[in-house]
Amino acid sequence: MLLTIEDVKKTYPGARPVLQGVSLTLDAGQTLALTGESGSGKSTLLHLAGALDSFDAGEIRLAGTALSGLDDTGRAALRRDRVALVFQQFNLIPSLTVGQNLGFHARLAGRQDPVWIEELTERLGLAELVARYPEQLSGGQQQRVAIGRALAARPALLLADEPTGNLDETASTAVMELMLDLVRASGTALFLVTHSDRIAARLDARAHLSGGCIA
Repeated sequence: MLLTIEDVKKTYPGARPVLQGVSLTLDAGQTLALTGESGSGKSTLLHLAGALDSFDAGEIRLAGTALSGLDDTGRAALRRDRVALVFQQFNLIPSLTVGQNLGFHARLAGRQDPVWIEELTERLGLAELVARYPEQLSGGQQQRVAIGRALAARPALLLADEPTGNLDETASTAVMELMLDLVRASGTALFLVTHSDRIAARLDARAHLSGGCIA
């Protein structure tokens, strides 16, 4: 079991409980879609799984490591070594070229594989764009760079929060197909937040979050 979420609870100060005892599991190499209404806690759960925030009760284990026992340094090391993230916002580094952005996470993790990065570049249709800067790309192109950067280090877990939410349907479909192909090629597990039933149906498993619980 790669990711285990056990009875996790989360409440933000001054607000109603967001998560009220959520439990989920994700196997190595598996793809899982998390659906739910806006405000149901989907993004919160994804952030907790990526050690981006702390939870109030329960436990999350990633590759056997309990997140509750990690300090800020430990959480940062876990994200660097085992986790990659893709969001609606592309979060590319504007001062770096496409090629430099693609290799950024892999360099940080000490797992830069030029052959794999070249394969990603080709399969994502970025070979002619490696010398360009993010501002010179379309939204779909920028999201493909963000996905390539996330997968370049072959993370154990890819967390994706509505990764095609800023794209039109045609671009969204193309980018999702590429991401799923590349996730499976790299052996990476995918935990995807989406509001789209069409996208969720493409993944191995699905969970629905409602009222802070898995429905």
